Amino acid sequence: MPKILVLKLGALGDVVMATAIIRRLQVHHEGDRLTVLTSSPYRDIFSDWPGIETVSFPRKGLAAAIKTVAWIRGQGFDQLYDLQSNDRSRIYCALSGIPVRVGNHPAIPYTVHPPDPYTGNCHIFERMNQVLAAADVSAAEESVYLPVNEASKQLVCDWLEHQELMDHSFAIMHAGASHRHPEKCWPYYGELARRLEERNIRTVWIGGKDDRVNNRSLAQSRGIDASGVFSINQLAELARHARFAVTNDSGPMHALSGSGIPVFAFFGPTNWRRNHALGQKPYVMTRQADDVTGKKIMGPESNLENIACEQVIERLQGHNLLG
Repeated sequence: MPKILVLKLGALGDVVMATAIIRRLQVHHEGDRLTVLTSSPYRDIFSDWPGIETVSFPRKGLAAAIKTVAWIRGQGFDQLYDLQSNDRSRIYCALSGIPVRVGNHPAIPYTVHPPDPYTGNCHIFERMNQVLAAADVSAAEESVYLPVNEASKQLVCDWLEHQELMDHSFAIMHAGASHRHPEKCWPYYGELARRLEERNIRTVWIGGKDDRVNNRSLAQSRGIDASGVFSINQLAELARHARFAVTNDSGPMHALSGSGIPVFAFFGPTNWRRNHALGQKPYVMTRQADDVTGKKIMGPESNLENIACEQVIERLQGHNLLG
């Protein structure tokens, strides 16, 4: 049985988007042994995924890198797909001893790759499909895959019952972003929650430990604080019960896209054409031009304060989500 290794180390949003690519690889390599190597914080994303093995190592430190390479070399893999393609994963590939190495760059250590360099001129998911095409693998569908087990489904239902939301319309909001990028945060979430409550739509505030203080403050005025209650896969399950979601450009934005609901996301300093959640292009909220280029956006169009709450209400109404 051929043994296939997939590298996807981080970060959260990139790992979530890569689930669509990994799902396609699983179908392509049906009958083969497929292993995903990721970082420790993201291993649980694959915990309920049938038919794959998941291994994780710490990302930082020389000792962790040596242990990771030693493990890879000891497994006897026949083929490797590097969906990370950064300096760290390229070192893993170069030292792996695996004969077929598929990656994002036309350079060592990859034996299979797209013919042209990746310069960030398209969405990363589009580029990953180009990587698949180079390996004669059919394109993946633009749909995140975050399966959950029955226990997780029941946990979500029990929480909704406890919060009296099972038969009540609600929206999910993620008002935070990486603590290193506060400029990604739209400043009017509290006002939006008030406007939604006037329409009998409650707000559920989600996020991790970095969001706890802000979510607690927001929930004191409107909505329910669900910080740290759910795993990434469980967030997608929770969202399947919601009417829609509103987020900043963040990891949870990508996780919520796996639910099938509209996920309205704010893009100011980051290029929405490169970073929007899969299947959510119609719901991008930005003042950027359609032909914007580059990774970072400068100027007044990058300032999220310039997107008024009333504009968001109008977008929601335009999609018939407030009736």
